[in-house]
Amino acid sequence: MEETPPSLLALTPYLLSRVGKTARGRIAERLTAREMRLWHMTVLAALADFGPHAQRDLAARLRIDPSDVVKVLDELAAAGRVERARDPADRRRVTVTITAAGRMALSELTTDASAVQEEVLAPLDEGERAVLHSLLRRIFTHLHKGT
Repeated sequence: MEETPPSLLALTPYLLSRVGKTARGRIAERLTAREMRLWHMTVLAALADFGPHAQRDLAARLRIDPSDVVKVLDELAAAGRVERARDPADRRRVTVTITAAGRMALSELTTDASAVQEEVLAPLDEGERAVLHSLLRRIFTHLHKGT
């Protein structure tokens, strides 16, 4: 029988880490079933939310190494989920745009993520979920301000 040491259960960062790892694993399983990864979803969400981006600006916004962004974009482009185009004013600049297929894929991935959210947050009522979300957003903002 596996029992977590009470001294660890008393540490909020430990709990956040374990819950996060479980949630991420469940999302990853669903993404893998669609032959996608979390970075694919992240890039599609950024393009859907913020509009077309220069490839290097997208890497900076998402804090992803530019060479890793290229790999993710190659995979998304091969699947028809994004389009790349050279900027006529600056041929070195490549602009990336989400396609209709990319929007459809993002919608499916969001549905999957929402299902995982329901599984993970099942013990909480709606009010508790709202409070948890609000507190996590505050912590996230605190940790990522200025970055």
